[in-house]
Amino acid sequence: MSDAHPRRWWVLVPLTGAWLAAVATGMGILIRYSAISGDVGMPPPTWPAETSIPRPAGRPLLVLMAHPRCPCTRATMEELARLMRRLSGRIETRVVFYAPAGAAEEWWKSDIWTSAAAIPGVTAILDTDAVEARRFHVETSGHALLYDASGRLLFSGGITVARGHAGDNAGADWVEALMRGDPSIGKTTPVFGCRLHATRATPPAPEARWNP
Repeated sequence: MSDAHPRRWWVLVPLTGAWLAAVATGMGILIRYSAISGDVGMPPPTWPAETSIPRPAGRPLLVLMAHPRCPCTRATMEELARLMRRLSGRIETRVVFYAPAGAAEEWWKSDIWTSAAAIPGVTAILDTDAVEARRFHVETSGHALLYDASGRLLFSGGITVARGHAGDNAGADWVEALMRGDPSIGKTTPVFGCRLHATRATPPAPEARWNP
């Protein structure tokens, strides 16, 4: 009987080590996944004439493309709400939600749609079959585009620091700085989110691409 406890320890030590190794591996995979950004697309340098998205006259507009079932985009909505509070009514935002053709309302009117529509200054728009996403050449959910009052693209990128992670990030800070008239900060950031739609948009001609 006196040898029972030592024998148990010899069994527990390798089991504990294996468990810790598995936890570390799993955490490493999650960290690597959260840092993987999506396709940044090729947004047009000026407001696309073919879009049906309404733009306020004489005011800047933030357009944010979103997938209503992308879990990463919940963090984007949290950051958008914070950004809109900081900008305090100085900008309007259109959150454009992808939906496949024929999708029922319960498919696209998710909690992400509801949270976006509840943010003051934000209008949620349905984008059936990713027509608008293709017009703006955007591929990833959470991609934000800031256009100035004349329709010139000022910023293109994400407003989260990683997939599904809310918190301080360069994208939101740069949008705020651009709205203050500071041209010296960055103009692009990685986009962390799910792919918006199955087919890639036709890239614009070289002369129509944005070069920040």
